[in-house]
Parts: sequence; structure tokens; C-alpha cells
Amino acid sequence: METQNNKLAKDKINTPHLTVLPDEKLSFGQSALLGLQHVMAMDVYVVPFLIAMLIGLQSGQATALIQSTFIAAGIATIVQTYFCMKLPIAQGPSYVPLGAIVGIYVASGGGELGWSSVLGASLIGAILVIILGFTGVFNKIVKTFIPPVVGGTIIFVVGLSLMPVGLSDNIYKGAGATINQNIYLALISAIVLIICVMLGSFFRKKGRVFRITSVIIALIAGSVAAKFMGVLDLSAVSQAKWFSMPQIPFADFSFTFNISAIITMVIIYIVLMAETTGTWFAVSNVIDKPLTDKQINRGVIGEGIGCFIASLLGSTPVTGYSTNAGVISITGIASRRVFVAAGAWFVLFGFSGKLAALISAIPSAVIGGVFVIVCGIIAISGLQVMKNERIDEKEMYVIAVPMILTLALTLLPDDFLYSLPTTVQYLFGSPVATAAIVAIVLNKLLPSIK
Repeated sequence: METQNNKLAKDKINTPHLTVLPDEKLSFGQSALLGLQHVMAMDVYVVPFLIAMLIGLQSGQATALIQSTFIAAGIATIVQTYFCMKLPIAQGPSYVPLGAIVGIYVASGGGELGWSSVLGASLIGAILVIILGFTGVFNKIVKTFIPPVVGGTIIFVVGLSLMPVGLSDNIYKGAGATINQNIYLALISAIVLIICVMLGSFFRKKGRVFRITSVIIALIAGSVAAKFMGVLDLSAVSQAKWFSMPQIPFADFSFTFNISAIITMVIIYIVLMAETTGTWFAVSNVIDKPLTDKQINRGVIGEGIGCFIASLLGSTPVTGYSTNAGVISITGIASRRVFVAAGAWFVLFGFSGKLAALISAIPSAVIGGVFVIVCGIIAISGLQVMKNERIDEKEMYVIAVPMILTLALTLLPDDFLYSLPTTVQYLFGSPVATAAIVAIVLNKLLPSIK
């Protein structure tokens, strides 16, 4: 009978690009450090900050929302990684529901009633996602409609859709610095990242530490450069409290169940599930482990449980973050223990305003420099999925049209987007989900040419 050590050794031979396999054990200290690396590479605080700004929350309310989001992301990450899908996947707040959240909030009258309608709709939507997982309906959809060409295309457009965001929002329009300073900071963090990865590749065992900590080294280097440029603002860190309690259900907020709000949020959850499927494929490809039917079903359940917990904590839906697939590919660290540690860090940050403020103080351009490299790695992972497939004329269109559509929707002016019907806004607001649907439809409708 094959021992666990022998199995790990064989798996390592099959995945030489990984330095630590998903089920490989790491020490507590290593897991904590490498988990922090994933946390620093994720912009978890941005979504709640945007929501607070869009609906006009006061400072204390905004801080409470950010805390709740960190805790929800942490618990959801642990649930998905350790109990449900059992893959190295980090959960975080999605940008997809932003428009729907603001729409439901305003339509419900704003204030406490508006926010309770958002949370009530999110709660019901999460329960429906859990039911999809238990019944296996979502898995049947994946098996029927997502062959390797479509799956590879979805992974590719995940990376492609994030690149303009990283370049434009994080670097060119990054707050707190000039465009010249932002470009320099992005270049510094990107170059340091690449150098660390190359040192790890050239020196193997001796350089291993550079590769596995490449992201955290790059972010520290970029932050030090920002300090010398005078654009690293740590004032919020000094003012923040070390410990503060998060929101308490039914004391600080409540739930209201509005039919139109629930229907709207269900549509959003469908879009979210289409998007998170791309993340699962990306992680599966990076660690070279095909997704099983059981994993997909459990993943859907985990996604639903995570969103349910987020609603109970007064936060917005959390979903799988595709950027972590790129971080795994760069560092070679795929240990689930690292992701459990990342979840624990999120929870800790949720209870400590000072630690959360420290993470959010990292200049956006520094994160952007790492982020765009990660996006490129994700896109290449999609190409690797398709490398053994025969690409005929039909497949060219199945790949090309979603690529074009992804860029078109990513660059679509906001004024035009908001002039469209609400349901279309939700769909077009997620280029990945729209591109995924188009890839599936084209693959089914276009005739195969032999």
C-alpha cells in the first residue's frame, strides 16, 4: 500500500514547478509567513471601501464594514480550503455585486432599511447556492458545457480582464502619488518579484527562500521605495486601534427580505458562480490536479457557506480570488496550510484596526506591479490548458470572440454601461462571466469542421 510520503514524492515529480504540494505539511511559522504573503497580495479592503464611499457610510460604519469583510474572507477561506473544496483557494469580496448592492440600497430607501435589504437578499442567494451544490446541478452544468477549450479560454480571460484594472486603477490612477511615481513603484515591485523568482530557479535549494517569499519581498521593497519618495502614508495606522469588536447581527444591523432585491441578488450569484469557476480551473491547472465531481459540488457548497457567513457578519458576498492562482505559480507554494493561515490572518485583521490599516497603507501602485505579473501568469495557465487540444476554425472563434469581448467590456465607458437595462449592467459588469457564457454558447452552436 502506497504511503503518504511516497505519494507526495510522486506528486512532486509530476509537478516540478511546485515547491510545496497542496497536502504537504509546513511548520506553523512557515505557514504564517507564507499565508501573510497571500493576504498582502489581495486587495480585500478595496471593495468594502468602495461600497462605503458609493452609499455614503460614515467613518465608523465604513470601518465596521471593512472589519466584517476581513473576518468573512478569513472564515470563508478556511471553510473552502480545509473543509469543502480542499484546494488552495482564498476567498475575498467580489467587485461583481457592487452595482447591484448600490441599486438595492437606493431602491429600498437607503439607510438601515436599504442595507438590511442588501443583506437579506445576499442571505437568500447564498442559501440557493448551497442547494445548487448539494443537488449537484452546478457540477452537471460544468461537465456538459465546459470542455478543455472552453475551460482554458475562461482561465485566459480571467487574467486578461484583470490586466487593464491593475494597470489603470492601481498604477496609472493610483491615489497618493503622481503617475511617474506610480510607474516607478510598480516597476520596482515587479522587477524585485521577477529577480526573486529567477534566483529561486537558478539556485534551486539555496535560492528556494527567494522564490517562496517573492511576493512579500516585492511588496516590502516597493513600500520602502514609496517611503523614500514620500508617498507612503502611515498616519491611519498610528490612529487605528489595536483591537475593536466587529458588527453584531440584529444589534448593529438586521435583515429585510424584499422579492425584487432577492431576484436581483440571485442573478448576481449566478454571474459570480460563472466567474469563480474560472478561478477553480486556474488553481486546478497550476497544481496539476483535475477537478473531480465531488470537489466541484463541495466547492459550490463552500462558496454558498462563505457568502452566507458574510451576510450574517453584515458584509457582502465573498468568492474565490483568481490572483492567488498566479501567486501559487510564482512562488510554487500550494500548501493548504498556508491558505488556512491566510484565513487566520484575515480574521486577525478583522479584529485589529491597526493591522488592517497597515495592509491598506501599501501604495496601490506597489500592489499593481505584482498584480499585473500575476495576471499574466493566470492568462498563460489558460493557454497551457489548451496546449494539447486541436485548434480548428471553430475553436479559434470560441477562443477569440471571448477574448475580444473581455477587453471590450473591461474598457467599456461607465456612462454607457449605466445607461443599459439593470440586468444587462449586472452581466456586462463582469467581463469574465459574460465571456464565459459566450465561450460556452459558441462551443455548442458553431459546427465542428474536420
